[in-house]
Order: sequence, then structure tokens, then C-alpha cells
Amino acid sequence: MIITILSIVFPVFAISAIGYLYGRHHRPDMAAINRLSMDIFVPALVFTALAGKSFDLARYGQLALAGVAVIIGSGLLAWPFVRLLKVDYKTFIPPIMFNNSGNMGLPLAMLALGEAAVPAAVVLFLIEMILHFTLGIYMIDRRINLLSLLKMPMIIATVLGLIVGGANIPLWPPLALMIEMIGDVAIPLLLFSLGVRLTGVSLKDWQLGAITGILCPMTGLAMVWLIMPWLTLPPLQQSLLIIFGALPPAVLNFLVAEQYNQEPEKVASVVMLANLTSLIVMPLALALALSG
Repeated sequence: MIITILSIVFPVFAISAIGYLYGRHHRPDMAAINRLSMDIFVPALVFTALAGKSFDLARYGQLALAGVAVIIGSGLLAWPFVRLLKVDYKTFIPPIMFNNSGNMGLPLAMLALGEAAVPAAVVLFLIEMILHFTLGIYMIDRRINLLSLLKMPMIIATVLGLIVGGANIPLWPPLALMIEMIGDVAIPLLLFSLGVRLTGVSLKDWQLGAITGILCPMTGLAMVWLIMPWLTLPPLQQSLLIIFGALPPAVLNFLVAEQYNQEPEKVASVVMLANLTSLIVMPLALALALSG
């Protein structure tokens, strides 16, 4: 079991470590690369997973609802700590709720559970993204324009993928291969980008970051434990939900905080330190998921 878990987490953390070392020496500006990931590479991955023959929307209905419950429930469980820690809920609660289902969740799902887990992992990733860009932004800024969500490449790729997959529309093989090759860039690039982001870790708010690093997986796994008896998920989706619940905060929390000027330096410190804490948490979560 230990060797299996090490073989799963090694590529994830090794690629991130390469990004960290490269970022320390060269200080690359990742803004354009991250924009490419969100606008092209990840949407291609999403489209490929949803348009594939293995994807059946009805199979993932319960999993999608479970993802919503884990995200919202995590925030509710963490709410009492806002007053205890004397922090702004707009700074503290979103990193607890919205986890790293892209940079870390997709690679871990594929490496731990195989290619068959990718469509289900994409469903959870989409749930997290949609809630983050609606509920998450609304928590920070009540003036959010929901219509702007429809213009996101991720949403467009999702709709097109569901149409192609649901209607079983055959794609010209060279076109399908091209989209798949573009999507294959997403996972290693997300991990590399995460490593570069870690170079900006500040120890100024290390206590809040450490608490978030522990509280984020604890609330997520607590919600999984609470809702699992009410679900009839197949074993693969059960294991994937455990991994999803244990994930650290998404790097996107920092980008949103920066855009809306919601204590971005504190959010960056919290998110990055919590992701470092996942070096300990995720192997334990994988052991729990694989044992199931």
C-alpha cells in the first residue's frame, strides 16, 4: 500500500517541485500561461472527457450532488472558526470551500484510480469551478454578473462536450486526437504552475495557513462521511469523493481575492501553506480511498 501511494503522489509533487525550483531561479510570469490553461488546455481536457464514449451524464448525477454538498457543507462547518480566529469570512471561508480539484485533484484521480476516473473527476472539477465563479464570487462581491459565466471557455467546453457525448455525435478522428493532445497538456502544466506559485509563500500568516491546511480536509472529509450513507455510488466514485473531500484550497482563491482586493496577500499565504500541508494529508487520504 505504501509503495502504491508513493507511486501515485510522486509524479504530482515531483512536477510541482520542478515548477518550484524553476520559479525560484527564473521568476517566470505565469499569468499568460495560467490564462492559456484556463482558456484552452483545461477546456480541451473537459471536452475530451465529456465527449468520450465512456461519459454518461446520468451516471454522475449523485456524484455531482455530493460535490455540491461537500463544498457548501465545508463552508458551514468552518463558519464557527471565523469568530474564533477573528478573521474576515470573505478571506477565510472560500479557501475552505473551494478546493484544488484542478491542479491536484485531476492528476491524483488519474494516477490513483486510472483513466476511468477522469470523467468523474472532471464532473467534480466543474462543480467546484461553477460554484466558485458564482457562489464564491457572490460571497465577496454581491454585484456579480451571472451572465458573464456563460462566456467562460470552461462552460462552453462543458456544454459542447455534453452535447457531443449525450447525442453520441462522432467526431472526425484527427480532430478528436488534436483536442485530446491539447487537453493532455493541462495536467502537467497545472502542476508546474502550482509549483511556481509556491515560490510566493509568505510565513506572515503561517498560523492561519496551518489551521486552514488542517481544517480544509477535515471539513471536506467530515461532509463525505455524513453524506456517504445516503448515496449509492459505485466504488470508484466513492474513492474519488474521498480524495475530493481531502484536497487543499484551490490556487484560484488567491486569483479571485486579488481581483476583488479581498486581502490577497493573506489569502495567498493561507492557500500556499495549506497546499504544503497537503504533502502530509493527501497520502493519508489516498490510503483511505484505496482501502475502500
